[in-house]
Amino acid sequence: MKYKTKKSLLADIALLFTTMIWGGGFVAVKDALNSITPLYMMAVRFLIASILMALIFFKTIKKITKKDILYGCIVGIFLFTGFATQTIGLQYTTVGKQAFLTATYVVIIPFLVWAVEKKRPDIYSIFSTILALSGIGFLNLTDGFKLSMNFGDWLTLICAVFFAAHIVAISHFSRKSNPIILSVTQMLFTGILSLISALLFEPKFNGISKDGFISIFYLVVFSTMIAFLIQNIAQKYAHPNHVGIILCLESVFGAILSIIILNEVFTSHMILGCMAIFIAILISETKLNFIKTLFKSKEKVNAKNSIKCSE
Repeated sequence: MKYKTKKSLLADIALLFTTMIWGGGFVAVKDALNSITPLYMMAVRFLIASILMALIFFKTIKKITKKDILYGCIVGIFLFTGFATQTIGLQYTTVGKQAFLTATYVVIIPFLVWAVEKKRPDIYSIFSTILALSGIGFLNLTDGFKLSMNFGDWLTLICAVFFAAHIVAISHFSRKSNPIILSVTQMLFTGILSLISALLFEPKFNGISKDGFISIFYLVVFSTMIAFLIQNIAQKYAHPNHVGIILCLESVFGAILSIIILNEVFTSHMILGCMAIFIAILISETKLNFIKTLFKSKEKVNAKNSIKCSE
């Protein structure tokens, strides 16, 4: 029992490290955009990551089938559109705002599941949606208390919808395909779509500057490869409730790092909006099970104490 508890604790710490990496990814993307266009950056990121992962899991990849390729392409379309709208959107908005707006995909997922699998959202999902919408409103209030959402904010909300669709698609196709094969194929397809789109819509690629290279390296090795490996291994041992809570912290780390590294400023109503979105994500992801568990454990302790007293 202690062995399992130790593994669970290590898994939680590993997932926390993963969210820190992903939070830093927002800053890395913002920095990389100073030296490379969005679609070329995505092409470099996903093509290199998919090739490296294919080499690492070569024995597994050898078993790939035509259906695996088809599933990977379908999931890859959602991954590409999600990252394309997010990366382009980051040119017009701040890292802190985008970190929290992107995270609203957690609230959107139950409604996409309702559309696909006819499973109606529960009361937690509905309440989370209302709270998240309120948070988005506060996050985009100007000093004159006027709602102001720019092009980048709208693109980020669209990216949240695509990321939600991506997760629902993974949930559906992972039952029919090996998760590692599905991950590699979707990344490769995303990289190919990014390269084609970059060749069609962006200026000629002139290489990456030294400063941009550091950010790209971070995105490829840490945000994509290492974070993926840690998440897949850690989630085997982590409690589902813990996973939901910890992964919610990605947006928090993104906002904190944007203030520390990029000197972004958060107003009081922006902080209030971020808190509302974070609580909405927490409720949607965990259904407040961690609070229920806490109360149950307290009731058991009280029951034991009352028995001892009666004795």
